[in-house]
Amino acid sequence: MSSQATARKVTDAVVRRPWLWRLFRGRVQELFDELAPTWETRLGPHHLLALEQAVAGLEPARVLDVGTGTGKAAVALADWFPHAEVVGIDLSPAMVAEAQRRVNGRPRFQVADASRLPFSDATFDLVVLMNAIPFFGELARVTGPGGTVVSSFSRGEDTPIWVSDERLRGELGRRGFSDFAAFAVPPATAFRARKL
Repeated sequence: MSSQATARKVTDAVVRRPWLWRLFRGRVQELFDELAPTWETRLGPHHLLALEQAVAGLEPARVLDVGTGTGKAAVALADWFPHAEVVGIDLSPAMVAEAQRRVNGRPRFQVADASRLPFSDATFDLVVLMNAIPFFGELARVTGPGGTVVSSFSRGEDTPIWVSDERLRGELGRRGFSDFAAFAVPPATAFRARKL
Protein backbone atom coordinates (compact mmCIF):
# COMPACT_ATOMS: atom_id res chain seq x y z
CA MET A 1 0.00 0.00 0.00
CA SER A 2 1.36 3.46 -0.88
CA SER A 3 2.19 6.00 1.83
CA GLN A 4 -0.73 8.17 0.63
CA ALA A 5 -3.22 5.32 0.87
CA THR A 6 -1.86 4.39 4.30
CA ALA A 7 -2.22 7.99 5.51
CA ARG A 8 -5.85 8.18 4.34
CA LYS A 9 -6.79 4.85 5.96
CA VAL A 10 -5.14 5.77 9.26
CA THR A 11 -6.79 9.21 9.26
CA ASP A 12 -10.25 7.77 8.61
CA ALA A 13 -9.82 5.12 11.30
CA VAL A 14 -8.39 7.41 14.00
CA VAL A 15 -10.91 10.23 13.46
CA ARG A 16 -13.72 7.72 14.02
CA ARG A 17 -12.01 5.83 16.85
CA PRO A 18 -9.17 7.82 18.46
CA TRP A 19 -8.13 4.84 20.63
CA LEU A 20 -6.85 3.15 17.44
CA TRP A 21 -4.01 5.67 17.32
CA ARG A 22 -1.93 3.55 19.69
CA LEU A 23 -1.94 0.82 17.01
CA PHE A 24 -0.84 3.16 14.20
CA ARG A 25 1.43 5.66 15.97
CA GLY A 26 4.69 3.75 15.47
CA ARG A 27 4.10 3.11 11.77
CA VAL A 28 3.05 6.71 11.13
CA GLN A 29 6.19 7.98 12.87
CA GLU A 30 8.36 5.65 10.75
CA LEU A 31 6.59 6.75 7.57
CA PHE A 32 7.17 10.44 8.23
CA ASP A 33 10.75 9.84 9.42
CA GLU A 34 11.37 8.25 6.00
CA LEU A 35 9.69 11.14 4.14
CA ALA A 36 11.44 13.94 6.06
CA PRO A 37 14.49 14.39 3.79
CA THR A 38 12.29 14.97 0.71
CA TRP A 39 9.19 16.46 2.36
CA GLU A 40 9.80 20.02 1.11
CA THR A 41 9.75 18.78 -2.51
CA ARG A 42 6.12 17.71 -2.01
CA LEU A 43 4.93 21.20 -1.08
CA GLY A 44 3.73 23.45 -3.89
CA PRO A 45 3.10 27.21 -3.96
CA HIS A 46 -0.59 26.63 -3.19
CA HIS A 47 0.17 24.85 0.08
CA LEU A 48 -0.53 27.76 2.45
CA LEU A 49 -3.07 29.87 0.54
CA ALA A 50 -6.29 28.65 2.19
CA LEU A 51 -4.61 28.68 5.61
CA GLU A 52 -3.56 32.29 5.10
CA GLN A 53 -7.17 33.27 4.34
CA ALA A 54 -8.46 31.36 7.37
CA VAL A 55 -6.15 33.15 9.83
CA ALA A 56 -6.42 36.63 8.30
CA GLY A 57 -7.56 39.19 10.84
CA LEU A 58 -6.67 37.11 13.90
CA GLU A 59 -4.28 38.46 16.54
CA PRO A 60 -3.03 35.47 18.53
CA ALA A 61 -0.37 35.75 21.22
CA ARG A 62 0.38 32.00 21.30
CA VAL A 63 0.15 29.73 18.26
CA LEU A 64 0.49 25.94 18.01
CA ASP A 65 1.15 24.22 14.68
CA VAL A 66 0.16 20.55 15.09
CA GLY A 67 1.85 18.13 12.70
CA THR A 68 4.35 20.80 11.67
CA GLY A 69 6.44 18.51 9.49
CA THR A 70 9.42 20.50 8.27
CA GLY A 71 7.88 23.68 9.65
CA LYS A 72 6.54 25.37 6.53
CA ALA A 73 3.24 26.43 8.12
CA ALA A 74 4.89 27.35 11.43
CA VAL A 75 7.37 29.64 9.64
CA ALA A 76 4.52 31.28 7.73
CA LEU A 77 2.54 31.75 10.96
CA ALA A 78 5.58 33.36 12.60
CA ASP A 79 5.82 35.75 9.64
CA TRP A 80 2.10 36.54 9.65
CA PHE A 81 2.05 37.06 13.43
CA PRO A 82 5.45 38.60 14.23
CA HIS A 83 4.60 39.26 17.90
CA ALA A 84 3.20 35.79 18.62
CA GLU A 85 4.99 32.88 20.20
CA VAL A 86 4.79 30.05 17.65
CA VAL A 87 5.44 26.40 18.49
CA GLY A 88 5.46 23.58 15.95
CA ILE A 89 5.09 19.98 17.09
CA ASP A 90 5.42 16.74 15.17
CA LEU A 91 5.47 13.04 16.01
CA SER A 92 8.46 12.49 13.72
CA PRO A 93 11.89 13.32 15.17
CA ALA A 94 13.29 13.44 11.62
CA MET A 95 10.70 16.05 10.58
CA VAL A 96 11.45 18.16 13.66
CA ALA A 97 15.19 17.91 12.95
CA GLU A 98 14.57 19.17 9.39
CA ALA A 99 12.45 22.04 10.71
CA GLN A 100 15.10 23.02 13.27
CA ARG A 101 17.79 22.87 10.60
CA ARG A 102 15.86 25.31 8.41
CA VAL A 103 15.00 27.83 11.13
CA ASN A 104 17.14 29.72 13.60
CA GLY A 105 15.22 30.64 16.74
CA ARG A 106 11.64 31.40 15.81
CA PRO A 107 9.41 29.45 15.60
CA ARG A 108 10.28 26.79 18.15
CA PHE A 109 9.90 23.09 17.32
CA GLN A 110 9.57 19.97 19.44
CA VAL A 111 8.73 16.30 19.09
CA ALA A 112 5.27 15.58 20.52
CA ASP A 113 2.30 13.32 19.96
CA ALA A 114 -0.85 15.24 18.96
CA SER A 115 -2.98 12.74 20.88
CA ARG A 116 -1.26 13.80 24.15
CA LEU A 117 -0.07 17.37 23.76
CA PRO A 118 2.54 18.42 26.34
CA PHE A 119 0.83 21.74 27.11
CA SER A 120 -1.46 23.00 29.86
CA ASP A 121 -5.16 23.57 29.31
CA ALA A 122 -6.12 26.73 27.41
CA THR A 123 -2.52 27.52 26.43
CA PHE A 124 -3.05 28.71 22.83
CA ASP A 125 -5.07 31.41 21.08
CA LEU A 126 -4.64 29.72 17.69
CA VAL A 127 -4.13 26.04 16.93
CA VAL A 128 -3.38 25.12 13.32
CA LEU A 129 -3.30 21.70 11.66
CA MET A 130 -1.86 21.55 8.15
CA ASN A 131 -2.55 18.09 6.68
CA ALA A 132 -2.65 16.59 10.18
CA ILE A 133 -4.93 14.14 12.00
CA PRO A 134 -7.11 16.05 14.47
CA PHE A 135 -7.40 14.72 18.00
CA PHE A 136 -10.44 16.76 18.89
CA GLY A 137 -10.31 16.36 22.66
CA GLU A 138 -6.73 17.64 22.76
CA LEU A 139 -7.50 20.52 20.39
CA ALA A 140 -10.33 21.62 22.67
CA ARG A 141 -8.19 21.21 25.78
CA VAL A 142 -5.24 23.37 24.66
CA THR A 143 -7.29 26.07 22.92
CA GLY A 144 -8.16 28.95 25.23
CA PRO A 145 -11.62 30.56 25.48
CA GLY A 146 -12.21 32.66 22.38
CA GLY A 147 -9.35 30.85 20.65
CA THR A 148 -9.40 29.49 17.13
CA VAL A 149 -8.68 26.12 15.53
CA VAL A 150 -7.88 25.99 11.81
CA SER A 151 -7.55 22.72 9.94
CA SER A 152 -6.10 23.13 6.45
CA PHE A 153 -5.52 20.68 3.61
CA SER A 154 -3.09 21.63 0.87
CA ARG A 155 -4.87 19.60 -1.83
CA GLY A 156 -8.41 19.65 -0.45
CA GLU A 157 -10.08 16.23 -0.59
CA ASP A 158 -7.08 14.81 -2.46
CA THR A 159 -4.83 15.36 0.56
CA PRO A 160 -3.89 11.96 2.04
CA ILE A 161 -4.58 13.21 5.57
CA TRP A 162 -7.98 14.83 5.07
CA VAL A 163 -11.11 15.27 7.19
CA SER A 164 -14.40 16.60 5.83
CA ASP A 165 -15.82 19.95 6.91
CA GLU A 166 -18.91 18.11 8.12
CA ARG A 167 -16.85 15.90 10.44
CA LEU A 168 -14.79 18.89 11.67
CA ARG A 169 -17.95 20.90 12.37
CA GLY A 170 -19.60 18.03 14.24
CA GLU A 171 -16.60 17.04 16.36
CA LEU A 172 -15.57 20.60 17.22
CA GLY A 173 -19.18 21.68 17.78
CA ARG A 174 -19.61 18.95 20.41
CA ARG A 175 -16.57 20.37 22.19
CA GLY A 176 -17.74 23.96 22.48
CA PHE A 177 -16.65 25.47 19.16
CA SER A 178 -18.80 27.57 16.84
CA ASP A 179 -18.45 30.42 14.29
CA PHE A 180 -17.49 27.88 11.64
CA ALA A 181 -16.11 29.08 8.31
CA ALA A 182 -14.73 27.28 5.27
CA PHE A 183 -12.11 28.64 2.88
CA ALA A 184 -10.92 27.44 -0.50
CA VAL A 185 -8.07 28.53 -2.72
CA PRO A 186 -8.08 25.54 -5.09
CA PRO A 187 -6.80 23.02 -4.57
CA ALA A 188 -6.19 24.03 -0.92
CA THR A 189 -8.99 24.24 1.65
CA ALA A 190 -9.26 25.29 5.30
CA PHE A 191 -11.86 25.10 8.03
CA ARG A 192 -11.96 27.53 10.97
CA ALA A 193 -13.78 27.26 14.31
CA ARG A 194 -13.79 29.48 17.39
CA LYS A 195 -14.03 28.19 20.95
CA LEU A 196 -16.86 29.69 23.00
